[in-house]
Amino acid sequence: MTDRLTVVHYIPRISFTSAGLGVYMQLLAKELGKLVKIIIVTHESNADLRIENAKVIDLPLMTVTGKRCRHVFEYMLDTLQPDIVHTHGCWFPLCGLLPIWAKKRGYKVMTTIHGMLEPYIIRSNYWKRKVPALLLYQKKALKQVDCLIATAEEERQNILRLGYNDRVEVVPIGLDASTITMKTSWQNTGKIVFLSRIHPKKGIEFLLQAVADMGEELNAYTIYIYGMGDQEYIDKLQQQAHNLGVTDRVVFAGSVRGEEKWRVLREADLFVLPTHSENFGIAIAEALASGTPVITTKGTPWRDIESQHCGWWTEIGVEPTKEALRSFINMSESELETMGRNGRRLIEEKYSDTAIAKQMVNIYEKLLKE
Repeated sequence: MTDRLTVVHYIPRISFTSAGLGVYMQLLAKELGKLVKIIIVTHESNADLRIENAKVIDLPLMTVTGKRCRHVFEYMLDTLQPDIVHTHGCWFPLCGLLPIWAKKRGYKVMTTIHGMLEPYIIRSNYWKRKVPALLLYQKKALKQVDCLIATAEEERQNILRLGYNDRVEVVPIGLDASTITMKTSWQNTGKIVFLSRIHPKKGIEFLLQAVADMGEELNAYTIYIYGMGDQEYIDKLQQQAHNLGVTDRVVFAGSVRGEEKWRVLREADLFVLPTHSENFGIAIAEALASGTPVITTKGTPWRDIESQHCGWWTEIGVEPTKEALRSFINMSESELETMGRNGRRLIEEKYSDTAIAKQMVNIYEKLLKE
């Protein structure tokens, strides 16, 4: 059956600025596109983000707004005649409207949530953005789709608690670790790295405060903040660093891509993501695959970091971040190497992109049989 399946994926953006969604689609398509025919519909593609094994239809957003919007998408679906319509994300209007329209045309529809129903995300701009979206389209879409996809069991439980839909499957994000070079030395470089989208939910303020509180304990290290984000918010963080007196130990280093990103992860002694909430946290997986120990929080689903001894999985906040940093400082080079190799093995054994693609196809086939 799989060689006859055609799946239309809708994702608002697949550029480097798409908050992890673009990278997710890039990783998913690479292996899934070998098993099914993938057509990705988006409004902003980026030539620098190469999508393999999929056809990309880039519709300028201005052509699918207003009265013509529904007509354009229904015509497109009826022309493509997919077996499955697979949408990604919530809160953007078409992420909610397209599943509703596709269901009315008789298509099987599933939605990958990408952490957008996590409690922290729902609370953010709740009255201004979330309530209007729920009333206008989002709740209806979530109730009508044939299946919702979470990337971790914790996210699945949070979705179920909302009570909109009990058909929730877990499909983790996969990595092709064979294409990621692991570091060969765990000798101290003096570099602690944050690498992710710069956004209030990422907990960067906790890291800055922890650095200030620890003072001379961290004298041997420089903290590098890599990523893109709203410039006003970045300015606010830089002002906080100045007020805390840590500008000599914290560097806002801008965004990195491609091989430069992998070099940064390999050279880091430690990767830190003190986030409020992540449905998965692709940057965590990339750091582990690079052989770098990780500090992250229980706002992520990465309990494996603790159980597999490849870093620290902490509570959210300044004090837990400080405790983990102190533990890291007291680790020997051989202990850090053991952590790094454990992290690489975890990615290779549990988050293979090939296994994830097969799992997604099994869900597609299950929906069609129903």
